[in-house]
Amino acid sequence: MRRAILHIAQPSEAGVARVVTDLAAGQCANGDQVIVACPVTGTLWWTAARRGARVVQWDAVRSPGPALAREIAGVRRIVDMVRPDVVHLHSAKAGLAGRLAIRGRLPTVYQPHAWSFDAVSAALRTVAVQWERAGARWAHQVVCVSDGERAHGVAVGIRSRYTVVRNGVDLAWCGPPDASSREAARCRLGVRVTGPLAVCVARLCRQKGQDVLLDAWAELEKRMPQARLVLVGGGPDQSALAARASPTVGFAGAVADPRDWYIAADVVVLASRWEAGMALAPMEAMACSRPVVVTDVPGAREVLPPRHVPFAVVPLEDSAALAAAMARLLTDPVTSRALGEEAQAHIRCHYDVRRVVEHMYTVYGEARRVWATGRTA
Repeated sequence: MRRAILHIAQPSEAGVARVVTDLAAGQCANGDQVIVACPVTGTLWWTAARRGARVVQWDAVRSPGPALAREIAGVRRIVDMVRPDVVHLHSAKAGLAGRLAIRGRLPTVYQPHAWSFDAVSAALRTVAVQWERAGARWAHQVVCVSDGERAHGVAVGIRSRYTVVRNGVDLAWCGPPDASSREAARCRLGVRVTGPLAVCVARLCRQKGQDVLLDAWAELEKRMPQARLVLVGGGPDQSALAARASPTVGFAGAVADPRDWYIAADVVVLASRWEAGMALAPMEAMACSRPVVVTDVPGAREVLPPRHVPFAVVPLEDSAALAAAMARLLTDPVTSRALGEEAQAHIRCHYDVRRVVEHMYTVYGEARRVWATGRTA
C-alpha cells in the first residue's frame, strides 16, 4: 500500500536532518509518497530532495515566540495541501506547532529528538514539562530513540503511547575505511596534522558542551602538546568558543557530509549536557571504525558495546574525566584501534538504518489504529 507520509522538521540540520533524510530515503525506496516540510536554511531541504522526497517550505525558528501563530498556520496549510496518511513531527518546535495545528485530527507521530524541557532555563522548565504533558494527547505515538529517553519522559509525568526506535546508520555511507584512509582523509580535508587528532562533530551550542570540551582540552594539551582538536559544526556559540580556544583547536564550520572527519580522527568526542538517547555522530563514528568518548546522558550506554563503557563514558560536565578519557585513547593506538574495530562490528550488526525504516512502519500502523478508535493518550 502506497502511503503519503508527511515529515515536519525544525531544526533542519545536523543529526535531526540526517535522521529525517534517511527515513525519507528508505520510505521513497519502498514506493511511498514522502513529503518533508522544513525551513529552506540548513541541509535537510536539499538532502531530502536529493534522496527522492518532495520538499515544501515551512518557515519556522527553533525557539517558541511571536512567530508561533504563523508557524501553526503554516502547518495547517501544508497538511491541507498534502493530505497525508500520517504526520511525523520531528523535534520540539515541530512537535509544538504541529500538535497545536492538527490536534489529533490525523494520525500523528511525535519524535522529540531530546525533550524540550532539557533545552530551556530552569525558569521555563516547568512550563515546558506542562506543555509536553498536555500535548501528549495529540500524539498517537511518541517515538524515543532510547529506553533512557522514554524513562526520562515518564519520570516527569508525560503519559503517552511510547515506542523506542533506536537511531540507525546508513552503512553504505559509512563503508569501512581502508588502512590508509586516515591519512587520505586528512589530505582531502587539508588537515596538516601528523600527531593525534580528536574530532567533535556537533552543533556549537550549550547542549553539545563544547565549552566543557575546551576546558578538558586545555588540560590534555599540557600532557600532549602535539595533539590537535577540531570542532566540526556551526552554531550560536561559535564566536565565544573560538575566543577561548587555544591554537591547537581548529574550527571547520558546518559540513553537509562529515564522513571524512570521522575517518581522519583518532577519537571522536561529544561532551553533551543532554541528548535524545545518543547522538547520531558517535554512532556514525563507530560505524567508521573510530572509538568514541561521550558523556553519560540518558541512553548513551545503550548503543555501546559493553567493553567500551569504561573507556567511552564520562560524567556530565566533568572536564577532568573527559581529558583523561581522551588521553587514554590518544596515547594507546593499539587499544584505540581494537575498540574502533569492535564498535564498527557492533553498529553494523545492530544499527542498520534499514531496520529503523521498517520499524517506523509499525509505529505508523499503530498510530493509525489508535487514531481510528478516536482515543487519546
